Amino acid sequence: MASTKDTQVGASGPALATDAVLKPSVALDDAIEVSGVDFDKYSKDKPISAADLVAGMKNMGFQATNLGVACDIINEMRAWEGTHPDTGEKQKTTIFLGYTSNLISSGLRETLKYLVKHKMVSAIVTTAGGIEEDFIKCLAKTYVGDFALPGAELRDKGLNRIGNLLVPNDNYVKFEEWIIPIYDQMLKEQEEAAEKRLGAGCDVNDAESPAWWTPSKLIARLGKEINDEDSVYYWAWKNDIPVFCPAITDGSLGDMLFFHTYKASPRQLRLDIVADIRKINSLAMTAPRAGMIILGGGIIKHHICNACLMRNGADYAVYINTGQEFDGSDAGARPDEAVSWGKIRADAKKIKIYADVTLVFPLIVAATFASGN
Repeated sequence: MASTKDTQVGASGPALATDAVLKPSVALDDAIEVSGVDFDKYSKDKPISAADLVAGMKNMGFQATNLGVACDIINEMRAWEGTHPDTGEKQKTTIFLGYTSNLISSGLRETLKYLVKHKMVSAIVTTAGGIEEDFIKCLAKTYVGDFALPGAELRDKGLNRIGNLLVPNDNYVKFEEWIIPIYDQMLKEQEEAAEKRLGAGCDVNDAESPAWWTPSKLIARLGKEINDEDSVYYWAWKNDIPVFCPAITDGSLGDMLFFHTYKASPRQLRLDIVADIRKINSLAMTAPRAGMIILGGGIIKHHICNACLMRNGADYAVYINTGQEFDGSDAGARPDEAVSWGKIRADAKKIKIYADVTLVFPLIVAATFASGN
């Protein structure tokens, strides 16, 4: 049986319905009002800048707001300055930049090169593909294709598809022709260094021994050898920015190392991954402040976060990826999960943007690093 209140009808309608629909709201006096870009403020004589656009998007809501917050965080990590307690020297935020290989394959490579060329980041973490695709682009071209191109037909034509990009298989042949002689020379230098240390009565396995290469030393050497200003890693070598690649064998670089073991057998080029984990963790531990800009997920995301764990967490974190957290993957995890592990500080400035990196990161760079501020 309906209650008396249910059946009461006032000027606004049934009491039950009006109570449900017209429920009073709490006051939101301190809340920010939703607003968007006012294009009427700009004209041919006063064009809108990237910084203006991002500022106008910040209160739009959804991922536009996260984009605006990310730019604020990046500008803050860039602007921070401290003083070394012992030497009195000025200190800046140590900025770790991580990105997956597909982003080097895409035209975002030019944006990443800009940051490295102008010394705007302190260290890089990427995958094997994120290394080799940069060098391959110096040797041959990558083309725009289509996501719907059938794999079987492309295989018959010797074309490899990366999303809607096409890489001719011949590019990897050129890469092999370029890199194998460098591996030969590196092996020779490794053996000469080992012989020299043994002749001097030193332990060839000494941690400071120049006899062994590390992935970061290998990448620096390749950056030097490519000698091409279009290369991200040419500028990393030139500016002494370390590039870490914890999965360096997982790509064409690894394929070429594999082939080289047969060419040089029984001799073998050695890579010391332990020295590199010590190097990146030490870089994090000695950072006066640490900032993370992580484009994509997987190993590059975790490797930076884990290095920052060694200092009890990063002070700033910007994630951009399309991963979801419901499957428990680290790739899709939000920054707050990293707080629980001590990889990001509890009071850190942090944000995740759910977006294709190629859509939003050029805009972020234009509004921050390249803004002139």
